[in-house]
Amino acid sequence: MEREGGNRSLFFRGLQNRSHEKIKLRKRKSVLYLSAQEASAGHRWDLLGENIYLVLFTIALRIFNCFLVQTSFVPDEYWQSLEVAHHMVFNYGYLTWEWTERLRGYTYPLIFASIYKILDLLEKDSVQMLIWVPRLVQALLSAIADVKLYSLMKQLENQEVARCVFFCQLCSWFTWYCCTRTLTNTLETVLTIIALFYYPLEGSKSINRVKYSSLVALAFVIRPTAIIPWMPLLFRHFWQEHRKVDLILHNFLLVGFITLGLSLGIDRFFFGQWTLVQFNFLKFNVLQNLGTFYGSHPWHWYFSQGFPVVLGTHLPFFIHGCFLAPKRYRILLVTVLWTVFVYSLLSHKEFRFIYPVLPFCMVFCGHSLNHLKMWKKPALSFLFLSNMLLALYTGLVHQRGTLDVMSHIQELCHNSHNESSASVFIMMPCHSTPYYSHVHCPLPMRFLQCPPDLTGKSHYLDEADIFYLNPLHWLYKEFHNDSSLPTHLIIFSVLEEELSTFLISSNYERTAVIFHTHLPEGRIGSHIHIYKQKLKGKLNQ
Repeated sequence: MEREGGNRSLFFRGLQNRSHEKIKLRKRKSVLYLSAQEASAGHRWDLLGENIYLVLFTIALRIFNCFLVQTSFVPDEYWQSLEVAHHMVFNYGYLTWEWTERLRGYTYPLIFASIYKILDLLEKDSVQMLIWVPRLVQALLSAIADVKLYSLMKQLENQEVARCVFFCQLCSWFTWYCCTRTLTNTLETVLTIIALFYYPLEGSKSINRVKYSSLVALAFVIRPTAIIPWMPLLFRHFWQEHRKVDLILHNFLLVGFITLGLSLGIDRFFFGQWTLVQFNFLKFNVLQNLGTFYGSHPWHWYFSQGFPVVLGTHLPFFIHGCFLAPKRYRILLVTVLWTVFVYSLLSHKEFRFIYPVLPFCMVFCGHSLNHLKMWKKPALSFLFLSNMLLALYTGLVHQRGTLDVMSHIQELCHNSHNESSASVFIMMPCHSTPYYSHVHCPLPMRFLQCPPDLTGKSHYLDEADIFYLNPLHWLYKEFHNDSSLPTHLIIFSVLEEELSTFLISSNYERTAVIFHTHLPEGRIGSHIHIYKQKLKGKLNQ
């Protein structure tokens, strides 16, 4: 009996010891027992809802990206943003015909005008600051969008798929080429990605109807065609929503009226009259299809050239991913196809128009990469090398001359004491170069005009067209005496031989030859030539 009792006591003692061990282990692992400081320690290094090191890496990469893009893409990068902002703040510059016709709104340029005003107040408004600070701000916004895309994919799938999508997004050559440029298409893409983060996709944990509809409305205000990719997404949300009336009245209409009201107020202040620029923009580009004045392409151009070029070497991965991605991503594929289809109906086509749906394509590319398993590393290396080679070439080499030439014009401002009567005539296809935002000096400048005909005249020719029909005749007619000649002429190399008689007779000498592109075409030459008149001239404005 005694042994039995002793055994019992040892048994209960063992249970007691085991229970103490359990409590001890539980206390170590349970969050309930952590102090407030310890509980917050895990979130101390978060930024934008993600690991701070990931966010800082993305920001650093996009800043690096910004400084490695030193080429020009399209005129709108300057003429519809920085030039307008410069005019708003410093009261000199040039506004294109779109502003006299009120086809553009001031909401987007106001962002850069605010930056310029702050720099002006701080007396830091050097020309280099005016060029680079807006681009650095755009780089920061693009980095935020990249992080949001990663966060969304981590919610919808897992970290491995999210990393693959994130990699595809960061190494896309066209994203690298565009994401730090001051284009409305770039901000439209940023707003689209962030709005998608709050959009009610199946599996998303960050759904917020007000936030995503506000971002879509803002994208529409900045660029009215932003509504095109969002039409399938908005329709899907409406179709699946049980409280349809509430969604329309308290979200879409309310947010739309507030955002459009702010846009109307801003444009009323700067135009001096009530103007619905979004309607004017859609009427000109979509309803009247007058964008054909700036070029037209066949209906299949986006399918045969535009889309494959924008995707680049991601294209086979995108096609592969379309067959692998879960059903919930069908709406993203529908959005991509719908957007390409709608833009195909318009005669005037550009690569940048379909840029906002490129991040959607990266979702499918990421699924393809994640599925490759043993071939994943070779695929990653292939995508990285092929995209970086193209990104570095287009960012550092192709079409850089029209930006490099501005540094030569800037020198005329620095030497204004010695050359007080300096003047510049840019005899290139209109809007080839930036303007006062890249000079920041009231130097007399002129370029060949090219406004479209809005009166319906047949066989309409703008000033640039007339010039290129017979450049020599145009120059002799325009500058009938030496006193009206500009001190500096800037031309593409393709015109040098044709204008040699005029250049010699007017006493011009070539002072600089600037590389522009390895792929000259039509009116655009491989190099840009700067000519200076030996005798001082004066430009009639």
